Amino acid sequence: MTKFNYIALMLLLALVGLSGCGEYQRVLKSTDPNYKFEYAKRAFDEKKYVQSATLLEEVVGVLKGTERAEEALYLLALSNYENHDYQTASTYFNNYYSRYPRGKYAELARFYSGYGFYLDSPETQLDQSGTIRAIEELQAFLDYFPRSERVSIAQNAIFELQDKLTLKELENAQLYYNLGTYLGNNYESAIIVARNAIKEYPYSKYKEDLEMLILKARYQIASLSVEEKKTDRFRDVVDEYYSFINNFPDGPNREEADNIFRIASRYVTDSSDR
Repeated sequence: MTKFNYIALMLLLALVGLSGCGEYQRVLKSTDPNYKFEYAKRAFDEKKYVQSATLLEEVVGVLKGTERAEEALYLLALSNYENHDYQTASTYFNNYYSRYPRGKYAELARFYSGYGFYLDSPETQLDQSGTIRAIEELQAFLDYFPRSERVSIAQNAIFELQDKLTLKELENAQLYYNLGTYLGNNYESAIIVARNAIKEYPYSKYKEDLEMLILKARYQIASLSVEEKKTDRFRDVVDEYYSFINNFPDGPNREEADNIFRIASRYVTDSSDR
């Protein structure tokens, strides 16, 4: 391509872009909701999601009660979803399936509402309200559409979100464990948090870590106990050990668990011989 042809091509592309921009400005100024709706659909197909959402935001109320109302509301939600504004998208998806529970896009609206929260789920150190909301929305999708082709996607997302909540509880329990006896017996708090997490999420991939933390906390409590209470508390350690290896006989924590057991059982045996 010659330098002249290259410059001509760039000018042509610039003119096309200006033309498209000019048309969008004309649509914005138009008072015809149907014209705006049709342009918004075209903008969506061209992946111009901001333009699509902006126009649909203007006309969705005007089109209410018309044959285009349902599609406009769904497309507004989907435009925000594709623009990664999942909070706003979920609000519109919720409006859609509340207004059209048997509508053409009801299944997709419920799925994307939950999946958007899944995609937007924060890191474990942050507030997990969005994660909980994602689980609730995806579970509602499964309840309403148990035969959907997206069932496995929703289920896997729920499992991942539950693991995230479990990890947060594991981190909280570990924090208590690390505090030890600072301003009280934090080992007991670690056990309570870990047990509640296991009860809430019994199939989490972090279950072994939670149970190991409980065993370690039991051992610390026994070791720090006054002499007259040590025997009983080391028995608790032994019981906890057998429960742990019964669930995870070949897990990566087995060696550490065995070391704890040897110390605890030795103390219980010595106490019985006295």
